[in-house]
Amino acid sequence: MKILITGAAGYIGSELIQYFIEDHEVVVIDNLMYDPTSLLRYTTSPNFTFVKGDVRNTKLLGELMKDCDVIIPLAALVGFPLCDQDPRAAVEINYEINQWIADNKRPGQKVIYPCTNSGYGTSEDGTVRTEESPLNPVSLYGRTKVDAENAYREAKNCVTFRLATVYGPSSRMRTDLLVNNFVLRTLRDRILVLYECEFMRNYVHIHDVCRAFKFVLDNWEECNNQTFNVGNDVLNMNKLQLAQTIQKHLPLEIIRAEFTSDPDTRDYIVSSQKIYDKGFGCNYDLDDGIRQLVTAYSVIESPWYANY
Repeated sequence: MKILITGAAGYIGSELIQYFIEDHEVVVIDNLMYDPTSLLRYTTSPNFTFVKGDVRNTKLLGELMKDCDVIIPLAALVGFPLCDQDPRAAVEINYEINQWIADNKRPGQKVIYPCTNSGYGTSEDGTVRTEESPLNPVSLYGRTKVDAENAYREAKNCVTFRLATVYGPSSRMRTDLLVNNFVLRTLRDRILVLYECEFMRNYVHIHDVCRAFKFVLDNWEECNNQTFNVGNDVLNMNKLQLAQTIQKHLPLEIIRAEFTSDPDTRDYIVSSQKIYDKGFGCNYDLDDGIRQLVTAYSVIESPWYANY
């Protein structure tokens, strides 16, 4: 099987490749806007092909898509700060090129597309968000990702994910993700100032995300043409609870800033029971991730890797 992964030098892609490289041919396209060394470990594999390019080059992308069996479109401007910096590119990369892939892929080609559960926005009534819940993205990032999800949901042979906030170390590290950031700030400052600490989120380890991609591909007939929340339901928690979990591992003073607002207004509880019912389960808990991050930050001398 031949798998095309766009944006594979990024946070998720650089880890995801290892889940397919032993058994499948993996073709990667990435413009290397971040650290290119995240892919070096795969260069010794005969199953690995790298193409430097921008996914908006539809001629190049079309050529790469021709003989691929599976497409995993990861290329994106991720996070609301980066999208707000360059809104035109956010629309082009996060939505328009995904619409193009959905319109131009062969009917038999399989697509697994990761959206974000930030599309749920806020849950004013406190109800648990499932795949049937209405979407209400509160940022340009969320809107462009939801638009791309809709493009794939209207195509054939596509599975879409709504990812929880991902955490854990990666070959292309990100320290702006909430868990990763909280652990880094705890190590550096031993203090966290929490804004609107009651806001609920859910979380998932990066390797459970990778496992979800492999699980769906291995169980295609049962998962095809469906949308799945992908998170660890045990980790539906607010920011204070997250900080208190980190506090069990590291010296930390927690300060609540009661009268300051957080620019990220997402607030929701999400259920991933649908994919659990298919047979998938998470292998990593928050304690695993915190321990791994502490080790990772001991290796990285200047660990500030963000998408802005």
